[in-house]
Amino acid sequence: MSHPIIFDTDPGVDDAQAIAIALRHPEIDLLGLTTTYGNVDVETATHNALLLSELAGREIPVAQGAAAPLVKARHPPPAHIHGTNGLGDIELPPVQGKADPRSAAQFIVDTLNARPGEVTLVAVGPVGNLAAALQLDPTIIGKVKRVVIMGGSIREGGNVTPVAEANMFNDPDAAARVLTAGWPLTLVGLDVTHRCVLTGEHMARIEAGQGALGKVLAGSYGFYRDFYREFLGIDGCCPHDSCALAWLLRPELFTTSRGHLTVATAGDAEGQTIFAPEGRGFIETRWSRTPLVEVCLGVDGEAVSDWIADTLA
Repeated sequence: MSHPIIFDTDPGVDDAQAIAIALRHPEIDLLGLTTTYGNVDVETATHNALLLSELAGREIPVAQGAAAPLVKARHPPPAHIHGTNGLGDIELPPVQGKADPRSAAQFIVDTLNARPGEVTLVAVGPVGNLAAALQLDPTIIGKVKRVVIMGGSIREGGNVTPVAEANMFNDPDAAARVLTAGWPLTLVGLDVTHRCVLTGEHMARIEAGQGALGKVLAGSYGFYRDFYREFLGIDGCCPHDSCALAWLLRPELFTTSRGHLTVATAGDAEGQTIFAPEGRGFIETRWSRTPLVEVCLGVDGEAVSDWIADTLA
């Protein structure tokens, strides 16, 4: 079975690993990469998306998108996590290709309209491009096969604030729009991504199996691993963005729950994802006002991490 996908991304070390899976996995038909600011500025994201495709020997359309949040001021990219160039500040070869002339939002709208009911949108950065696509053409809600978002946190707490995950915090207004749009949606958040660890042994196998692309993945991994040693006390890194693809291809490794999501857009809880399980009554009905979605709450982290390495080895 082949999954036609658009991969919306801000590469980023863990994005690069996920892009490698999308480029290599036999069951993924990568229709395009759309880029956003987040881990890096959007121009760097576009450069990295083009570069990773070229290193894999593939010509994939790359459409540049959101440069800043919808409403709030943009925070500077987290160079201490991903490096200034997004790939651990390793030396990178030049890029040959050029970005698609369309904006990311237009690319998403055009692709979904051309293949209604077939295409899955996988978004692993701030979700401004998805919000912009909804603005351009609200009918895509009924045309997308599924939307899979790496972001948010249901029970785990946050990673950039006490309660907010980075992608949601980066553009909470876009997130509030996208997570409540009414399209079939699965949220793959920190509750599962923090249970997965890509070890040095995994990365050695990936480097050996991926040629020129493997050198970039391994080189950038070292920088990211140092951050995680300090941040979470683990030896390895959390392959956040790859977990979204793992859910798509190996859903049996995850446990999910249905319910109603909202995103706080202001105040101390800015960027927090708030989940009300389906059928559960609270003191007011407002917690259940939004459309039903699916969230990942549990995972076989070791199996997912092994699957990532197996796919890329």
